[in-house]
Amino acid sequence: PPELSILNNCSPSQLEGLCSFLQLSTCPEPFLVRFCSWLLALTPDLSYTSAATLAEQLFLRRVLSLTQPPSRHLLASLTSFCSKYSHPFCRVLVAAVLQEPGEGAEQTKLMCELVEECLEPHSVQLVLSQVLEVPLSEKLLPVLQAVLGRQEVLPPELLDLLVLTLCQQAPAFTTSLSFAKLVTAVLTVCQSQVS
Repeated sequence: PPELSILNNCSPSQLEGLCSFLQLSTCPEPFLVRFCSWLLALTPDLSYTSAATLAEQLFLRRVLSLTQPPSRHLLASLTSFCSKYSHPFCRVLVAAVLQEPGEGAEQTKLMCELVEECLEPHSVQLVLSQVLEVPLSEKLLPVLQAVLGRQEVLPPELLDLLVLTLCQQAPAFTTSLSFAKLVTAVLTVCQSQVS
């Protein structure tokens, strides 16, 4: 709809107010799919700030409250939004999931799925750098495994940080099979870069 061009002219606070007025954070998920398809067709593209605000308003509450796998509508919406605005999406949502205390099994599975299937290589690197900024936990090991599973060539500084983090935190994971698999994956995927 042509009315959506207003999204390009809003300040972040105006956009938050508009999202609140339209109740986008609680709208039915089938509508969310349609709304995200409209966002993809929007020209010009949303600014980084607007996309980050929309990522927060549309998805943050839904993703953090997951206690079972996301519905196909929510997954379609996330995938659609990520296809065009993966960088702001990662900055907002991945950061929030990483800071969330507790197990967060569904959130971790969702992050792995997005890393494996949706995110552009530069966004995968962003996820990796975000994960390495927080203390490792069993919850985060599958996300690192998913990043390595993409078989992307990592920038040397990011690979160095990954190896250093694994070395420093190894004593905390002496009985972890997931950690052992992760170290094996690093040595396999990045063997030409790891001495």
